[in-house]
Amino acid sequence: MVKLYGFSGSTCTRLVALICKEKDVPYELTSVNLLKGEQKAASHTAIQPFGQVPYIDDDGFILYESRAIARYLSKKYPNQGTSLTPSDPKAEALFEQAASIEIFNFTNFVQPIVVEKVFKLRRGLQTDEARVTELLASLQSKMDAYEVILSKQKYLAGDSVTLADLYHLPYGTAFYGLGGSFAEVFDSRPSLSRWWKDISSRPAWLAVKDGA
Repeated sequence: MVKLYGFSGSTCTRLVALICKEKDVPYELTSVNLLKGEQKAASHTAIQPFGQVPYIDDDGFILYESRAIARYLSKKYPNQGTSLTPSDPKAEALFEQAASIEIFNFTNFVQPIVVEKVFKLRRGLQTDEARVTELLASLQSKMDAYEVILSKQKYLAGDSVTLADLYHLPYGTAFYGLGGSFAEVFDSRPSLSRWWKDISSRPAWLAVKDGA
């Protein structure tokens, strides 16, 4: 059984839990309480030197960074659960393209919006609304490109779901949950909306959406 060290509500911990569910890989969550700063404890930074979550212990193999963990689990169990990383060279290249799209054209804008609108408020800090407006404006053109891609195929890398699609879920769910003009970013684009409803309703995500 994979030992998952993280915080149940954290975006990155839930991403790893999601992939475990998709791949039918059992895991045991050991809580690292971010609210108490446990991720900065010497015992944790001795393993995860950046003082972040999550990391896994897979029979003595230690790995951190959620996307790296996701790829590892997908490759270790290629014939178990949902196939999430293609092996054909061309399909793999399209997957890598989609994974790059997710980081640079989605998460780079959505993550700081969620930080401003959700995480800052939880810490009693004030939202920088000007920054949110700027980020949201930049995101609109990126989602126009998503609409073009998704009008031609079911998922971001083709007609099969991959890790690249699932990477969107933790921050995308928090973003969409802001409602109003934020949810409208998805809802106003039919192909993007269809894709989002598809991936966000997957049973594996619903199982960990509110906590790993």
